[in-house]
Amino acid sequence: MRRWWVLLVLALVSMAGHAGGVDNDAGVLVFGKADGEVPGWSILTDRPDGWTQDCCMYAKAIGVNLVMYQGDWTGDPERVMVLNVWPSKLSSLEAELQDDRHHYLARDPAAKVDALAIDNKLMACRGVHFEGTDHKDDLVVFCDPGLATGIRLSWSMTLVHDDPKKAELMAAFQRVVEHSKYLRYKDEAGAKNGKAKATR
Repeated sequence: MRRWWVLLVLALVSMAGHAGGVDNDAGVLVFGKADGEVPGWSILTDRPDGWTQDCCMYAKAIGVNLVMYQGDWTGDPERVMVLNVWPSKLSSLEAELQDDRHHYLARDPAAKVDALAIDNKLMACRGVHFEGTDHKDDLVVFCDPGLATGIRLSWSMTLVHDDPKKAELMAAFQRVVEHSKYLRYKDEAGAKNGKAKATR
C-alpha cells in the first residue's frame, strides 16, 4: 500500500474539488458530483463510536475524500482511516491490488504481505495487510462498486506494529469497509436549498 501521505500526490484533484460529506443518522455519507464521464457517486458507511469524520478540511487538504480518527487531528498517519475514490482506469480489482503491491514492495522489498479478510455483501472488495520493516502495518482494501459507476475506491489505515489496541482497531477498520455502500449521487436541479440526494 502506498501510505496515504504518499497517495495524496496521486489523489484526484478534480474529485477532491467536487467532493463533500454529510453526517447523518445512518453513518457518514461522502459524495462526489459528476465529473466528465464519471457519474456522481456517494459512499455511505458506519462511523465507529468516538471517531471523528472529516471530508472537507483535513481530508481535502491532503487530497483524499474522507478521514476518520480518534481524539484531536495530529497529522500523524497512524490510527487514521482514509477513503480514496477515483475514476476506474485499470482493468480489474486484481490489477489495482497488484499495482499497489508492486509499489509497496519496490519501496520495502522485505515487507511481509498477507490477505486481509473482507466480507462486503454489496460490492467486490480485496484487502491486503502489509507488515513493513519500519515496524508499521498498512491495511489497504480496494473495492469495485461496478463498471457502470465509473469509480473504484480504497480504504486504508496505518498502525504501529506493536500498537496495544491493534486488534480492536483492525476490527473497527474491517467493519467500516464491510459496511461501505455505494449509492448514486443526484444533484437536484432545484438544489438552491443546498441539499443533495443519494439514491440506490
